[in-house]
Amino acid sequence: MDGFEEVEKNATPSSQAILYSPAPTVEERLGAGVAARKTCPIASLGSWELRSSSTPAIDLIEQQSATRDPSLLPLRYKRMGVSPFTFYRGSAVIMAADLATMPVTGFEVQCIGDAHIGNFGVFMSRTRHLVFDINDFDETAPGPWEWDLMRLVTSVEICGRDRSFSKGERKDAVRACAKQYRRAMASFAEMGEMDVWLTHLDVEKTLDEIELDGKKGRGVRRALRQAYEKDSVRAANKLALRDGGRLRFDSRPPELVPLAELSAEQGYDAAQLSCMLHDLLDAYFESLPRDCRSLLGRYRLRDVARKVVGVGSVGRRAWIALLTGRDDDDPLILQIKEAEESVVERYWRPSGFASHSERVVEGQRLVQSTSDFLLGWTSTAAVNGTARDYYVRQLWNGKGSIDLAALDPESLENTARLCAWSLAHAHARTGDEIAIASYLDDGHTLEDAMWDFARSYADQNEADYQAFCKRFLPGETT
Repeated sequence: MDGFEEVEKNATPSSQAILYSPAPTVEERLGAGVAARKTCPIASLGSWELRSSSTPAIDLIEQQSATRDPSLLPLRYKRMGVSPFTFYRGSAVIMAADLATMPVTGFEVQCIGDAHIGNFGVFMSRTRHLVFDINDFDETAPGPWEWDLMRLVTSVEICGRDRSFSKGERKDAVRACAKQYRRAMASFAEMGEMDVWLTHLDVEKTLDEIELDGKKGRGVRRALRQAYEKDSVRAANKLALRDGGRLRFDSRPPELVPLAELSAEQGYDAAQLSCMLHDLLDAYFESLPRDCRSLLGRYRLRDVARKVVGVGSVGRRAWIALLTGRDDDDPLILQIKEAEESVVERYWRPSGFASHSERVVEGQRLVQSTSDFLLGWTSTAAVNGTARDYYVRQLWNGKGSIDLAALDPESLENTARLCAWSLAHAHARTGDEIAIASYLDDGHTLEDAMWDFARSYADQNEADYQAFCKRFLPGETT
């Protein structure tokens, strides 16, 4: 039977419309993949020619700045201007605009939107197991699977350049990344749908399975040790202090500014800003399942501060809330982060969600093998009357990141493979893994195309970086 057709024989027409969806057969899905190779040859994905000018690309960065906190724009530009790699990490909008001009197969997935190598890492699942997965979802939205893969392989190439690796070493890493994606997708295409959905990369159990033992896995194993140590207790020890017996956030402007200080600095009314943040947390509370609401009901709000995070996110409103449970030695720190229009939405299609915060949360739940169980969304009117969307999550829940600045060529290759597996899994959960695998089943053509694209687009990124520095960081060495 197709879908729920036989089960729903006695259902009303309206219920049939909701429950019944005729599913294509495996043969039809395989055929769709083969047919896509004719309309969008794999080799065509590797064709990128440098633009005649970087000016329109840098204009996109300036347009994004219009909706961000103006006091943080100098910090944003400074962080992006460190290197071509940091610029790439902060300029997802430029690449989305460029990818929109490229051919695609038409197989849609829940795109990450910013799937660069720095947006993957280790974190703690609800069952206290460490998993390796994607960990940034600000740009997630339905879109072409190719966009994510092309952004990932290019980030591997740019990271390799940043580390001064040879062309041959970078080529090996990029091709290994593309090959792992292709092979992982082929593996998922052979699995049952439930098995695809529930599988995950339990890091400690599967390092050996993907040949990351010994020295090869030392970067990941270092991230494991870091993840075990990163929780709300350590976050409180790092970000908060005791003042007259009261636990509160420290002041380290501009990266960390307590609420009262920010109010005076920005000319806000402290009471009004405090009320707005309390409303945000109340609305977030209502977005959670009942069991999570019961848990959070045991905590008390102690303090709120603005915390600047990341590279591309600098300038978006982001707050952290300090709560305590049993006593001050039982802290919980939540991050409240502004969500804006996804770059994928901008250049592909609207996501269909009522708010950008809901888009981020629901997208993360779709894509991640196990999400933060305190993940939720909220929205309210800011103090200046502008409505803004926010999503909320734990600041640290066993998070460990790969130290990209310390990678050797072999570690870069293996980290790229881990990222590629996770990306393929995300796409298999939310797209047609059989059709995509069928499309990619053409020898090493994908690896060839991704290497061609990665090095060409890395050249484009360097040209855009120079233009960026000239406009926003004049006089500084690039």
